[in-house]
Amino acid sequence: MTFLSRILGLVRDVAIAALMGAGAAADVFLFANKIPNFLRRLFAEGAFAQAFVPVLTEYHRGKNLDETRLLMARVSGTLGTLVGVITLLAMILSPVVAALFGMGWFVDWLQGGEQAHKFEMASLLLKITFPYLFFITLTALSGAALNVMGRFGVAAFTPVLLNVSVIVAALWIAPMMERPEIGLAFGVFVGGLVQFLFQLPFLKQAGLLVKPKWGWHDPGVVKIRTLMIPALFGVSVSQINLLLDTVIASFLVTGSISWLYYADRLLEFPLGLFGIAIATVVLPALSARHVDKSLDAFRHTLDWGVRMVVMLGLPAMAGLFILAEPMLLVLFERGVFSPEDAHLSSFALMAYATGLLSFMLVKVLATGFFSRQDTKRPVKYGIIAMASNMVLNIILAIPFGYVGLALATALSGTINALLLGTVLYREKVLMLAPPTRRFLLKVLVATLLMVAALLWLLPERGEWLEAAFSTRVLWLSGLIGVGGSVFLVVWFLVGGRPRELRAQ
Repeated sequence: MTFLSRILGLVRDVAIAALMGAGAAADVFLFANKIPNFLRRLFAEGAFAQAFVPVLTEYHRGKNLDETRLLMARVSGTLGTLVGVITLLAMILSPVVAALFGMGWFVDWLQGGEQAHKFEMASLLLKITFPYLFFITLTALSGAALNVMGRFGVAAFTPVLLNVSVIVAALWIAPMMERPEIGLAFGVFVGGLVQFLFQLPFLKQAGLLVKPKWGWHDPGVVKIRTLMIPALFGVSVSQINLLLDTVIASFLVTGSISWLYYADRLLEFPLGLFGIAIATVVLPALSARHVDKSLDAFRHTLDWGVRMVVMLGLPAMAGLFILAEPMLLVLFERGVFSPEDAHLSSFALMAYATGLLSFMLVKVLATGFFSRQDTKRPVKYGIIAMASNMVLNIILAIPFGYVGLALATALSGTINALLLGTVLYREKVLMLAPPTRRFLLKVLVATLLMVAALLWLLPERGEWLEAAFSTRVLWLSGLIGVGGSVFLVVWFLVGGRPRELRAQ
């Protein structure tokens, strides 16, 4: 289901790129879409899920259904009210939000500069896209509850509906409007609403569809918000870093936000397909092991998560780096998205790709803390990583522009992963036993030989630009197929076996 969602996500981005390319309109729409999505990661998929799942697991395994339903009612009522108020305030004060996160545009607007229209349009679009935050927060609550019940497919499929909504808007609604970015913004609004409504029948089937109630002082709610507040900085550090990139990018040349966005979307494909999907499955499992006080099972589960992330993430990282521009040419170079846009965006993708494995490891390693209801230390490491990103942004953006922003984000993700992994290893929670170390070495050898094969077979840039679309697709598919085959064959030849991928 996650794979289907990511495929349609790419189709959505292809439609947006063909419609608006990497110009001013694209910059403004992607900006207005990024702000509520950033808050979604904080209130919904990121910090909230990491705090909510362990507590709901505790109720589900240790209490009766009535107490679990009461927790759902009070959490949904409390969270829904708070996010509803934030959404309403953000819509009313959208010019303030646009000025805060699009500071470069705001300064230009004050001075009557050429980019003043970006600030005005961003203020309007935020009024349309911000309700998405309210709908998606309640959708994430429902999805987290279904995951605890072992029903992972529904929540994984739900983003498909958002992608379909935006695709419909990009293909049939936005082209008929004088300002197509407004049509896309309405596509985001409708997508959020449809996702929320879709999950309600499944929640009812699980016996967890309840009437929301305010419960700020409910013991379960108190526990969740106590865990959630520090988790806001913990698992969502990469999102905060991306938002800081947007603020700085508003001072850079037109197109910077778009080039970073399209690069980030390709990075999000393996990150969501592998990293987030594995972490989504691991978190309820680790929470259950912690409740059952089974340390050995906890270690095995976390160890499996790390092995799976490295097995999938390392070759994906290498492939994204080497095939960055060919991927962008095949996927996005059409309509008003030019070959030059693909070329410029490829530099950002290569910079982001250096941090892919780190981003994936953070998703899994953070569950080693959150499943034990420990959110204080991840926030400390998250703040360190975020501070590092801010410093690196300043150092790297001056000589490298938007590419420096992407590289700073990748480096801060690596710092975060190293801090989390080191502490878990010292506490003997992350074991990295000799079989696991041998496994990681096999994956590294297979990846290096895969890289050598790709570099040997990769056509020159001029050949990609001159080739027809069908030829590009054939070349890219062949390179991905050969790369994957070389990786698997070498991994098998150096002793890798499918049994090493099974969770114990």
